[in-house]
Amino acid sequence: MTGGSQFEAAARRLPGVPKETLFTARYFTMCGFTFTVFLSAFQLFPTAPYRILDLGGDKFAAGLFLGLQTWASAISAPFTGALGDRIGRRKMLVGCSLVATVFSLLYALAPSWPVLVLLVFVYGIFWSGLLAASSAYMTALIPAQRRAEGFGYWGMATMLAVAVAPGLGLLLYKKGWIWVCASAAVLNLVMAGIALTLPEAHVPPAERPKRLRDLVEWKVLGMASSLFLTSFGYGAVVSFAALWTEQNGVAPRGIWFTTFALVVLVSRLFSGRLADRVGARRLLLPAFVLGAVALLLLGSATTRGALVGSAALYGLTFGNAYTFFVAYLLKHVPSERRGAAFGAIIAAFDTGIGTGSMALGALAERVGFGSAFHVGGALALLSPVAFLLAERRFLREKTAARPPGIGG
Repeated sequence: MTGGSQFEAAARRLPGVPKETLFTARYFTMCGFTFTVFLSAFQLFPTAPYRILDLGGDKFAAGLFLGLQTWASAISAPFTGALGDRIGRRKMLVGCSLVATVFSLLYALAPSWPVLVLLVFVYGIFWSGLLAASSAYMTALIPAQRRAEGFGYWGMATMLAVAVAPGLGLLLYKKGWIWVCASAAVLNLVMAGIALTLPEAHVPPAERPKRLRDLVEWKVLGMASSLFLTSFGYGAVVSFAALWTEQNGVAPRGIWFTTFALVVLVSRLFSGRLADRVGARRLLLPAFVLGAVALLLLGSATTRGALVGSAALYGLTFGNAYTFFVAYLLKHVPSERRGAAFGAIIAAFDTGIGTGSMALGALAERVGFGSAFHVGGALALLSPVAFLLAERRFLREKTAARPPGIGG
């Protein structure tokens, strides 16, 4: 039996998940969990740079908060994803949520910016476990025939949180950094409570890896090189879009995030169904290209209209690229390696975000935010090239050897 067939059989055996059923109680519970995860995280991401600047750091240091968290996440994700496959994804969700609560409180007590970024680097390990386990858990709930649609709707929970969280975080920061951290800590406790209500949906691995290197899904990691390139500029966006908006005298500071998130929310109503109907791959390559164009436009945007326009285009394209990529690639991954696969995807995606946040933060210190966004856009233009080359190397040869219809 192929990996794709194994997954579909396992998904059908899960209690309460008929072959074509998408909207189940457990599905909506996971949407609530994910909303809470990103509501907590995106209060911190846009406000931490302000806190670091207040503590005496420069723009490069401001980019380290997001950069070091995502770098730690990227390095650890292939292993924490595989660990979730081994010990159970529900246990990973509960444990990582509780750890997130502790670190949120420690952020509030950090006396200097180096301590703050050191703490977030350590937490990045648990962040990767949280993302990989939740993605693998959700995959087991979504029928294979509705994969892009299911992931698209699930992603709406993330985008709804991103639409709300930055503005809330910036509002709380006016009262003080401790208010932001306390809010994040409470939300992380809520996450743990939601995860405790979930039954375990763990599919035991067919064979335990004999070597450490076998934990990593190298094929998936190679394919995800395109995600590294397209997420590079996103790291700068998350860290500096509010600062760039403020520098241009546009209010409110969170307007770019809000527009981006709202466009993603609206587009997810139809993008997933369209991808399942016409093929996720057909939509992925244009999303890569137009997402790069949106970053280039952001680098030149100095008015409210231009900022909103770049955010809308970025939300329509980059905001759906991850869903298209996952829907296409999961056809080639067996169910017992789902956590490891998401670990590899997160590794590439977070490496891009972390590197982009730090490198483009350093560049912005010298030449300004606009030029930094232009560099991010130029790198993103290479993502479809990287995807096609990796596809030929890792997927085409294997797919050609299978009977038609097997493996996507």
